[in-house]
Amino acid sequence: MANLDEIVAHLDAELRVSEIKDYPGAMNGLQLANDGEVARIFSAVDASLAVIEEASSSGGGLLLVHHGIFWQGVQPLTGPFYRKIRAAMDGNLAIYSSHLPLDVHPFFGNNVLLAQAIGLEGIAPVFPKDGFPMGVAGDWGRSRDELAAAVGRAVGRDVTLCPAGGEEIRKVAVITGGAGSEVARVAASGMDAFVTGEGSHWTYVEAEERGLNVIYAGHYATETFGVRFLSEKIAARFGLECGFISRPGGL
Repeated sequence: MANLDEIVAHLDAELRVSEIKDYPGAMNGLQLANDGEVARIFSAVDASLAVIEEASSSGGGLLLVHHGIFWQGVQPLTGPFYRKIRAAMDGNLAIYSSHLPLDVHPFFGNNVLLAQAIGLEGIAPVFPKDGFPMGVAGDWGRSRDELAAAVGRAVGRDVTLCPAGGEEIRKVAVITGGAGSEVARVAASGMDAFVTGEGSHWTYVEAEERGLNVIYAGHYATETFGVRFLSEKIAARFGLECGFISRPGGL
């Protein structure tokens, strides 16, 4: 067993949740407490009902997620939202969420971990916003098709390639999740390719017009890296077991 407050204090400090500006509904940090003791750590991308029910089944756990339970702001405890809260409380499950603080973290972050998994070299933070980098960039030095294949292997799924730039790739930008709208900024920075999770239809068109290779690798798939790695490190630090709950949606 480990103390919930001690784990939360460590996470808050490591992820700098009070310093990194995020969407109002993200509510980074501890979102739901349990009785104060943690027997096991679970991680998942989304705090969905299915994930919460699975994590609650063991009792006395802590669920680390990237997308928490309060995205819509203040809402009544009815319907699916009520069932999620009820399932967590019945299972004595605490829930901790980290959105942008986890994306941009230099060691546990989705951006840097995906870039490493792809095989980029010379990885460095890029695209500052509100004092923190939105993404990372690295060197490739091989072909566009080889890059797309490497991304597919890293995320374990088929990817969508917009082959709008040159075939030889030198610099690659990585912003995980739903960052397709950053096409213009990435193109203006001189990158040869952009790896992200997903984007609206118009982002593909804009990439073509700006001559930027874009690889859409899946919102969910690009954001499994951070919570998995973080949960493993936290579990090891506090002498706990951990497990990842996989619930891909295909997008």
